[in-house]
Amino acid sequence: MLARLAPLIFVLLWSSSFIAAKTGLRYLSPLLFVAIRLAACAIALVALMLVLRRSWQPIAGRQGLHCAVAGALLNAVGLMAPHVGLLMAPAAQIALVQSLTPLLTAAFGLVLLRERLRTGQWLGLALGLAGVGLVVGQAALESATRFQGLVLAFVGVIGLVAGTLYFGRFCRGVPLLPSATAQFLSASVVAALGAWLLEAPRADWTGGAIASIAWNTVMVSMGGMGLYFAMLARGTAARTTANFYLVPGTAALLAWGLLGERLSPLAVAGLVVASAGCWLVNAVPRAGGRAAG
Repeated sequence: MLARLAPLIFVLLWSSSFIAAKTGLRYLSPLLFVAIRLAACAIALVALMLVLRRSWQPIAGRQGLHCAVAGALLNAVGLMAPHVGLLMAPAAQIALVQSLTPLLTAAFGLVLLRERLRTGQWLGLALGLAGVGLVVGQAALESATRFQGLVLAFVGVIGLVAGTLYFGRFCRGVPLLPSATAQFLSASVVAALGAWLLEAPRADWTGGAIASIAWNTVMVSMGGMGLYFAMLARGTAARTTANFYLVPGTAALLAWGLLGERLSPLAVAGLVVASAGCWLVNAVPRAGGRAAG
């Protein structure tokens, strides 16, 4: 049951992060927001390691370095650029660009992880790309600033893809808690350096700022990414990242209900096409069919 619910819970949590971040960025500069979020995760995980008396041996030496690299790519690069982009573009459109993650992961996974995809899964990935293209193309025509925000979101996609493939190649055998601890420690250092070097940090410590950081720290970074790595450890990179195709539609509904963001008919069409692509990639093959990966 938990295995079936995990993708749905992940999608809901990851989608909510865009709404919480959009709210938090009213009070905090984007890179500072990410640095605080990741540092809080790192501190919580170190404390959990100590309380549970877990061994640090699994992340000693080379394995710890591999986990640190994966964490810096996934959680630092993957979050910093899109958080800046959220200042320029709607949350739903940033989320939609991030749904390019499955397509790029599948393409590189064929070469680096030797994963195989069925014909239906390739069709699903193509539909997902078409759905993203509908919305991004419209945004590019409407506003140069919005397009810049979407380009930054794509930089985050590169971080997610690189981190996912690196994790799949080098970190699958590392226990989840030590692995996550090493990842968030490295990511928090990278994000802190980014906030120090690349922006003039701004903070207005209101209740909304604290609540948005708390939600994205506990529920998204720890809960959502924990589910993500658990799914990645048990399945192929392409199938795990295909869940990102469901994020834009969910984020759009949340943004409409909570932030008042509106969607054009073309954007709705793009979200529907992308969601159909996710279903195809995750569809379980019939008995006798060839499984992916």
